[in-house]
Amino acid sequence: MNSTPAKKPVLVILHRLESEPGSIGQYFRANGIPLDIRRPRFGDALPSSMDGHAGAVVFGGPMSANDPDGYIKKEIDWICVPLTAKKPFLGICLGAQMLAKHLGGEVREHRSGCFEAGYEPIQPREEAHALGPWPSHVYHWHREEFTLSRGAVHLAEGDVFQNQAFRYGPSAFGVQFHPEITLAIIHRWIVRGAARLSQPCAQPPADHIKDHIVHGAKLRAWTFRFLERWLHGGHELEERREGEPLRCAA
Repeated sequence: MNSTPAKKPVLVILHRLESEPGSIGQYFRANGIPLDIRRPRFGDALPSSMDGHAGAVVFGGPMSANDPDGYIKKEIDWICVPLTAKKPFLGICLGAQMLAKHLGGEVREHRSGCFEAGYEPIQPREEAHALGPWPSHVYHWHREEFTLSRGAVHLAEGDVFQNQAFRYGPSAFGVQFHPEITLAIIHRWIVRGAARLSQPCAQPPADHIKDHIVHGAKLRAWTFRFLERWLHGGHELEERREGEPLRCAA
């Protein structure tokens, strides 16, 4: 009797004990893809090879990619592993900033001191069309931004923070917004991070919930379509011309 071979897990990197992968985790579990959840901040080791994983997702957190903590630098350097293996890699918020910094970009605070929190519009660029239609609004919770290195393909921009999504190589992506957001996560963030919502550019708490009712389902649908292509069709997104070589930190 033939048995279906087990699917390789997706490596999930989280930065707080209470953090969860939200709708991204829901997508993987619904499709029978195991999650290998690790928290390097609390001592979990990261694999030296991606042979045992289908891909890697690095989520956000309250820390900065510029922080001097040893685990931050190790995690940024580790991004070399999935890039070299050309395995699917997705950096979300802090994870996108880590990817950008690994590739030689800069991570910095907004020039006007903005803290972008809540749903804001997003504009996909021509290079983003290979990913299909994008949602009109995405969910944010961040105060820093990143610049793009040579070889990075700019996919989407926003009104407050310009760089909202990029691709590097066939299957490495960084997004400044939170595609994993759920209503439960929003409730947790607006309660625990209430003081931050008085900062410039942040949406008031009630708008986070109201706008999620309007935009949340569309963002979730986009996230599921993206993950399907990300896991199985990254080769289709390869640039037609020869791009920059994939880089590892020295």
